[in-house]
Amino acid sequence: MFWPFHKPRYTDGEIDLVESFQIKGNKENNYIPSVCYEIRLHDTNKKVGRCDLRIGMDKELYLVGNIGYSVLKEFRGNHYAYKACMILFDLARNKYLMDQLIITCNPDNLPSRRTCEKLDGELVEIAEVPLGHWLRNQGDFQKCVYLYYL
Repeated sequence: MFWPFHKPRYTDGEIDLVESFQIKGNKENNYIPSVCYEIRLHDTNKKVGRCDLRIGMDKELYLVGNIGYSVLKEFRGNHYAYKACMILFDLARNKYLMDQLIITCNPDNLPSRRTCEKLDGELVEIAEVPLGHWLRNQGDFQKCVYLYYL
């Protein structure tokens, strides 16, 4: 009989974070491991977005952030990014023993800024992305840097 592999799942009762894959720390990613999740509705298992947790802290993560998230267009406005971040905060604190983390966003991304503010982050600065940095090469010239104490 075939038993399907059950991926780790974390929930708040409304959404679930289902682990999709892990990235081991290596030279290409400054030795920062990451865990990537799908955001799914708890009652239907419908995918509404994705998020990831980058474990550790270094100069690169100051601009990129420890948490990244994206919600599918048709599901925006339901605070799923906020809810996913709350679950990730708990994982960062309790599973990965982190005591602080950073989330960044572009200054003109008002929904993401509202999410960062709702999470009670401290806006440390609006940082200039250096010339030659891969973020700048994709069109990101500044980043709002929010700090969270776990």
